[in-house]
Amino acid sequence: MDTLTKRTARRSGIQAFERVNVCLIALLAILCLAPLLHIASVSLSGSRAILSGEVTLFPVGVNFDAYGKVFQDDSMVRALLLTVLLTAVYTGAAMLLTIFAAYPLSKRLRGRSFFLFVILFTMFFSGGTIPDYLLIRSLHLTNTLGSLILPSLLNPFFLIILVSFLRSLPQGLTEAAAMDGSGHFRTLAKIVLPLSAPALATLSLFYAVGRWNGFMDALMYITNPKLYPIQLKLYQIVANSMTNDPLSMQGDQLVAIMPESIKAASIMFATVPILIVYPWLQKYFISGVMLGSVKE
Repeated sequence: MDTLTKRTARRSGIQAFERVNVCLIALLAILCLAPLLHIASVSLSGSRAILSGEVTLFPVGVNFDAYGKVFQDDSMVRALLLTVLLTAVYTGAAMLLTIFAAYPLSKRLRGRSFFLFVILFTMFFSGGTIPDYLLIRSLHLTNTLGSLILPSLLNPFFLIILVSFLRSLPQGLTEAAAMDGSGHFRTLAKIVLPLSAPALATLSLFYAVGRWNGFMDALMYITNPKLYPIQLKLYQIVANSMTNDPLSMQGDQLVAIMPESIKAASIMFATVPILIVYPWLQKYFISGVMLGSVKE
């Protein structure tokens, strides 16, 4: 009887613990989603409701006028399409370089420790913003998409994650392939990459989100409005909406104050496309998000 009572009490304690966890996770999810829901509601609400502060998590006086004005702005659409192309090219090139660097470093490569040390060194020490700008300018990459791709093409942290994952793969598979006469490129394409799908999908998502959200490099290296990525365009819209000096604005930004609904619609316009990508990679992302903890 005492044993049954203890089991019942233990089960009740576990259930109570799970309920508390569910409530806490739900609360955290709401707190994370609340800002996005508020911005979406403002973008869909009328000006009177926004000015009176009636908009919280749900739109008031639903209309799509702000989105109509955003889509009518050719510079916003051009910036979005340019960013999509830039993100796709950057992610593909970055993953290709990361794979070709991680595969040999995961093997018994002569000098592997030295190469890993050099890569790790760049994670903690860098030249700084001014030397980076001087280097890009001396290479004549300013006002080119190359300035947004080449400097951050290889992320040392992501490289180390992929190296750790490749080391955890069964060595017998690659050894058997080598005994059958398979070369390194064929082994990589036919055996290693299919087994590394969770790692590759996770790192691709990290690379893509980092490039999509990046604007500091564009702010330093790009002065041609036709080459503005969407985040830099959004930054200028929000910044210009906070000033009343028309002389500091150019072209379609020649306004005194940008309406809150248009600012919110611009933010959603720049955010939703990258959010759409996540569901396609979710099953790989969940299984690969802890890859950095893999050890030999």
